[in-house]
Amino acid sequence: MTASKGIWSLKVVVPSIVVPLLLSLLFLKLMPKETAMKSYEVFGVKIEKNPPQSKLTELGVTAWKTWEGGPMKIPWSFETEETMYLLKGKVKVTVEGSAGSFEIGGGDLVVFPKGMNITWEVIEAVKKHYSLKK
Repeated sequence: MTASKGIWSLKVVVPSIVVPLLLSLLFLKLMPKETAMKSYEVFGVKIEKNPPQSKLTELGVTAWKTWEGGPMKIPWSFETEETMYLLKGKVKVTVEGSAGSFEIGGGDLVVFPKGMNITWEVIEAVKKHYSLKK
């Protein structure tokens, strides 16, 4: 605080990252829930949260093969592009050569690119439909 002719004023120094961060949070709060973070990409993996049933029908998801498994941790290499729709569960994915990980779970439509190497860690039992690109 500083005094200037009997009037006190408060000077606040805000790091330059705070204002854009607050604006981003406000934008997400005001954005309709159905569009907030619906589709995004992490380490080259495309993720769509809760796609509409019409998209799942168009893709033919219910005709895809299924896989399910309980808690486990395994290395995996995608020999071809794989699209999966998780019906239930939660998986932590660590991409080889990356500094972090991300989680996918029930309701997520996910596309892993050909040639990607990951560690697939099932946190909660998973059931998914999957399709391999020909």
